Amino acid sequence: MAKLRVAVLISSRGSNMQSLVKACAVENFPAEIVTVVSNNLEAAGLKFAAENSISTRVIDHRDFDDRESFETQLTEYLAELDVDLICLAGFMRLLTADFVNRWRDRILNIHPSLLPAFKGLHVHERAIESGARFTGCTVHFVRPEMDDGPIIAQAAVPILQDDTVDILAARILEQEHLIYPLALRLVADKQIRISGPIAILNEADQPTRSLVNPKLDM
Repeated sequence: MAKLRVAVLISSRGSNMQSLVKACAVENFPAEIVTVVSNNLEAAGLKFAAENSISTRVIDHRDFDDRESFETQLTEYLAELDVDLICLAGFMRLLTADFVNRWRDRILNIHPSLLPAFKGLHVHERAIESGARFTGCTVHFVRPEMDDGPIIAQAAVPILQDDTVDILAARILEQEHLIYPLALRLVADKQIRISGPIAILNEADQPTRSLVNPKLDM
C-alpha cells in the first residue's frame, strides 16, 4: 500500500516537524515526508530536514505582492510533488480561505491548547492567568477560521501552582511531539471520518480514566 505523501510547512526550528520525520522513519509508518517547506530562509528546521535526506524548499512570502501569489507558488510546488497532505508545524503565516478550501481535509495543524479553548496567541500566559487546572495541545484539520476545525487528537496537561510560561510550554511541547505523529498515523491509516465539525475515530483505542487536578487521595 502506497504511503501518504506529506509536506511539512515550518517557519523556524520545526520541532514538531522533527517529531514527524522521526515517526515517518519507522518502516511500517503509513506516511512519508516528501518535502519540508519554509517561508524563512533562516529556519533552523531546514538543516534538520536536509540532514535526514528530505527535500527542502524556501518560498519567501516577502518575495510576493500578496498572499494569493505566495499561495499560488506554494500550491504549484506541492502539486509538482503530488502531495496528499500538508502538516503545519510552526508555520507563522495565516492561510487564506481559498488555499484552505483548495486543500480541505488535507491540512493538519497543531495548537498548544485544548481547543476550542485559548485560540490565537499567548496561549500559555492566558491559560495560567485564567486559573484553569488543565491545558494541553490539539491536532486538528484546518478550516478558514483561525485555530478551528475537526479535532483529531488532544493531550491534557495539568497547570501546576508554580508553573511559569516557559515551564508549562516545555511540558506541553513534549506532548505535542507525541500526538502529532499519532494524528498523522490515524489520518494515513484512514481511521478518521469527518462528519460536519467532528472527526470520528473508526477503531482507535480511547482512554477511560479521568484526570483530576489537584490530585485525589483515595
